[in-house]
Amino acid sequence: MYYIYYGLFWLVSILPLRVLYIISDGLFLVAYYLLGYRKDIIFKNLNIAFPEKTDEEKKKIAKQFYKNLIDYFIETIKLVSASDKFILRHMQGNWDVVNAFKHTGRSVQVHLGHNFNWEWANVGAAENFDFKFLGVYMPIKNKALDRLFRKIRSRSGTILLSAHDMKRDFLPYRNDQYLLGLVADQNPWPASKGLWFDFFDRRTPFTASPAKNAIANDTIVFFAFIHKIKRGYYRVEFELAEENPTSSNEVELTRKFARYIEKVVRTYPDMWLWSHRRWKHDWKEEYADKYYGK
Repeated sequence: MYYIYYGLFWLVSILPLRVLYIISDGLFLVAYYLLGYRKDIIFKNLNIAFPEKTDEEKKKIAKQFYKNLIDYFIETIKLVSASDKFILRHMQGNWDVVNAFKHTGRSVQVHLGHNFNWEWANVGAAENFDFKFLGVYMPIKNKALDRLFRKIRSRSGTILLSAHDMKRDFLPYRNDQYLLGLVADQNPWPASKGLWFDFFDRRTPFTASPAKNAIANDTIVFFAFIHKIKRGYYRVEFELAEENPTSSNEVELTRKFARYIEKVVRTYPDMWLWSHRRWKHDWKEEYADKYYGK
């Protein structure tokens, strides 16, 4: 089955990007108007995040989100046959601000959210960083698809660490100088283990694991967000969050990330993954000792 998937993906991927975007436009019409893919979840999230916006404004964000989401899938398929030169041209970034720390001998963590196109950013990172690049990924249940996506994600040298067995997979690299990429806007499980902050004016749990890892290993922390310059062209922006994490704590480092994500999502609302249940966990008084306000 893997070779069937690979063959189909490859045949689609060799089409010019302009043709792929015509296909994407057609799929948008099907997903938004015909199927209404996760439309209830998307609008529920938007209503929570932007109560001050009109229905028309939220509908505009939702439509552009659907377009970005489908472009993301099409662009990910393009990675099967795209050259390194193609990626370097289409995924830019201020990589030098991170590479400037290579001479220190210390490792780096990059915390980012689910925004488009993180698959291209992963490949671009492996091409542009001077560090050994470790990327945490969530395995796909379908084994053939999981194998295909692992091939795509590791095509430029990214070392993949399974989110299910991160400690085990990380172990061989713990004494190396590395850059660890973490998608840190995941819902913690269970919610009682999360750190709760006011996020879009609603009490929301964040996972403390990225901050804990940075403090335990004294890794320099950057936050990152990806901006769409125009269709098919992206730029990832890195911002130094904490150079000395051991002088901070997991609450303050996680709070910084929560504020950062809210700021960039408010600025570029259609770029975030609204089709996931962003406010999956309801606040309970039993979490009071984990609530830290704004």
